[in-house]
Amino acid sequence: MIAIEGLCKTFGETPVLRGVDLRVARGQSLVVIGGSGTGKSVLLKCILGLVEPDAGRISIAGEPLGPRHREALFSRFGMLFQGAALFDSLPVWQNVAFRLLRGPGRLTRRAARQVAVEKLGRVGLGPEVADRFPAELSGGMQKRAGLARAIAADPEIIFFDEPTTGLDPIMAGVINTLIREIVSDMGATAITITHDMSSVRSIADRVAMLHDGVIRWEGPAAGIDRSGDPYVDQFIHGRAELLP
Repeated sequence: MIAIEGLCKTFGETPVLRGVDLRVARGQSLVVIGGSGTGKSVLLKCILGLVEPDAGRISIAGEPLGPRHREALFSRFGMLFQGAALFDSLPVWQNVAFRLLRGPGRLTRRAARQVAVEKLGRVGLGPEVADRFPAELSGGMQKRAGLARAIAADPEIIFFDEPTTGLDPIMAGVINTLIREIVSDMGATAITITHDMSSVRSIADRVAMLHDGVIRWEGPAAGIDRSGDPYVDQFIHGRAELLP
């Protein structure tokens, strides 16, 4: 579904991506791990078209991700942002239905609200939440509203940027379970970037570690504890010793 070949990106004199090769099968949930500043967010932004890579190729379902195809491909994406990124001035239902109310094929407000309430219910939020504003929600509720927005248009591909950041362990577990269930139920292809190993173990079919601008290790989630790679081992156990 997603193929990345030789992706490179440098900011100033600092190379961030040095030739990333990665493939994500249709319906697969891939989690990308790695330390802070290793380029995980840059990789996601390149796939989304928010950052132009210096070299390399990205294709979605065999179609190259270029200016001519970008608008059509974007309609197939959903995104859960790190901080939920809800619009403070809009009630929750309009946040969830933001895409549905705009662009080609947009719905009427009544139809869009109906879809929004349905998706809010899918993430465990009742219809009474629809007319509240984001500031009236807890952090966990905001994250769930952001997840409802990510799935509002039934996308084929969903991106999750640090989905459990800032949440307590119980709510983080709720979000991880919801993501796993939704991705499975929708048959969507998913890429998640996270530091949270509980998310990795809950969400991932496969795991890829980004280190020094390249994919250092990739494999099934069940095999991460037996990767044989010292950097992967250090990361998953949170060890502080310096490696060469």
